[in-house]
Amino acid sequence: MKTVVVDKRVYTPSKIVCVGRNYVEHIKELNNETPDEMVLFVKPNSAISTALNSFHHEALHYEAELCFMVENNQFFSVGVGLDLTKRGLQSKLKAKGLPWERAKAFDGSAVLSDFVAIDGVSETLTFELWINDVRAQYGNIALMMNKPDEIIQEISNFMSIEDGDIVMTGTPKGVGVINRGDLFSVKLFDNESLLTQAQWQAI
Repeated sequence: MKTVVVDKRVYTPSKIVCVGRNYVEHIKELNNETPDEMVLFVKPNSAISTALNSFHHEALHYEAELCFMVENNQFFSVGVGLDLTKRGLQSKLKAKGLPWERAKAFDGSAVLSDFVAIDGVSETLTFELWINDVRAQYGNIALMMNKPDEIIQEISNFMSIEDGDIVMTGTPKGVGVINRGDLFSVKLFDNESLLTQAQWQAI
């Protein structure tokens, strides 16, 4: 089972619950419809990876996301993750009205930073993705259509959330193809304070 570190403590998430279409500009860049209800899907524990793959049966796309870990049905720690996507396959599945899991839940499809404990969700959390020293994505809670409190409430309405489970809250605009050899860096801030960061070279 794959693990995640929170302030040097090791947790084993049973699953990752992901929010789709949570940023207006990202919905526009992919020409998607704005959903009437929160879009949710699940990645298994085997999706967690410390390696950033550029290819898995097809070229992969990156989506940087603000991530929370759950304890006692509350968000108690925060990090940044990359939701890796088979965009070509996802487009085919969407066109046929089929589930996304084949394009979203494959092994290695969730690349995560270390997490840091928080005392409540700060409204001033912001995250950045840099690729080869060029900023590719920027997001914060103010830009989200569904805020963290709404997300955990909606998930809890129909699914049990275990301690250590992770919630990925959606991606802002700026998604794209992962190129082998590219250097990806993510940073998470609360106001000007750097909470956590991570770096991966695509393989």
